[in-house]
Amino acid sequence: MTLPLIEDKAFAKENFQERGFPLAAYEYCRFEQCNMEAATLSGSKFIDCSFVNCNLSLAKIENTMFQQCSFSHCKMLGLLFTTANPFNLSFSFESCILDHCSFAALKFKKIRFDHCHMHEVDFQESSFKEAIFNTCDLLRSQFSHTNLERADFSSAYNFLIDPEENQLKGAKFALDSLPALLTKYKIHIVA
Repeated sequence: MTLPLIEDKAFAKENFQERGFPLAAYEYCRFEQCNMEAATLSGSKFIDCSFVNCNLSLAKIENTMFQQCSFSHCKMLGLLFTTANPFNLSFSFESCILDHCSFAALKFKKIRFDHCHMHEVDFQESSFKEAIFNTCDLLRSQFSHTNLERADFSSAYNFLIDPEENQLKGAKFALDSLPALLTKYKIHIVA
């Protein structure tokens, strides 16, 4: 099925929760202050698109294509990125709320999260090589059998990562996050 192509269009203050989201291929589009909460985006394509101050919480993204998309100051609660189209899946996040999202079993290289709130995010069985978690709150996020080689956690906080269950070769951590890597050993680290 060939989707209608929408290029270089700006969408501002649209409420797609109420009127539904038009299935299409969006290239170089900008979505600003749009409400996509619980909207069905399934099957749509987003290529080189930016989302600014949007609410995408609980949006349905089955087989949705995201290529080179950026999300800034967006609320994105409970998104199942595992259901998105995995082909060339790539995006970046800045100052977003990503609580309860799932990236399980996905593969990324050099993905970037800046100043994001990421409580209870599922990273299990995934690959986040060279990922950057810049000043991210990862409270109760799950890392199990996750490839985090050369990932940067030097300014991230509230995470618990078991070095025996995850690949951490070359990963960066701040000295004060050492207890987060040794929690399972129930040892006390004194400064």
